[in-house]
Amino acid sequence: MRILIVEDDEVARDYLAKALREVGHTVDVATNGLDGLQMASSVAVDLAIVDRMLPQLDGLALVQSLRATGRKMPVLILSALGEVDDRITGLRAGGDDYLTKPYHMSELLARIDALARRGESGIHDSTKLKLADLELDRMTRRVTRNGKKIELTAREFQLLEFMMRHSGQVVTRTMLLEGVWDYHFDPQTNVIDVHISRLRQAIDKDFDKPLLHTVRGAGYSLREDE
Repeated sequence: MRILIVEDDEVARDYLAKALREVGHTVDVATNGLDGLQMASSVAVDLAIVDRMLPQLDGLALVQSLRATGRKMPVLILSALGEVDDRITGLRAGGDDYLTKPYHMSELLARIDALARRGESGIHDSTKLKLADLELDRMTRRVTRNGKKIELTAREFQLLEFMMRHSGQVVTRTMLLEGVWDYHFDPQTNVIDVHISRLRQAIDKDFDKPLLHTVRGAGYSLREDE
């Protein structure tokens, strides 16, 4: 999933982002409420994790603004304020869940999974992606082609998910760096080439029709050729 973290504490933000990326999620971050609102309103985010006490625009006002404009993505509110009235206020403001700091990462990940499973949670697309006989289930993290299970690393899964979201399109190096590695600069390494090569081996090697194509001078494309 693509998850937005809105958190002003750098240590907490980086720790959470690292943990989410390690399990295969794509992560965007904002350091204040106004930036968080702008990103949540303009980017195709599957889920937002919002700290309650934020500079410029507090977390509850952020969530209320999202709901007022019709954005329905699940929102998990994080806060050091853990009294019953605090939790009720957060949920009534439009939060789908409320977790008190400090928290256990395993519980936070379980709550994210629970929010994603809700049938009417507002996630902007299906949890399952399909192209020809290739299928990816974002919830179970299972990938199959022609019914055969394909084992992928967390990064390869992220890469395939991104490619499947953009199936039929030419995906550039810059798009992959920003969408999969969260780099907003080119580190001048062959990291993309290496992972594309591994992914191609995994999804194409034992099958008749290749799906992952190199578009010379432009990037890559995941598509079914006639």
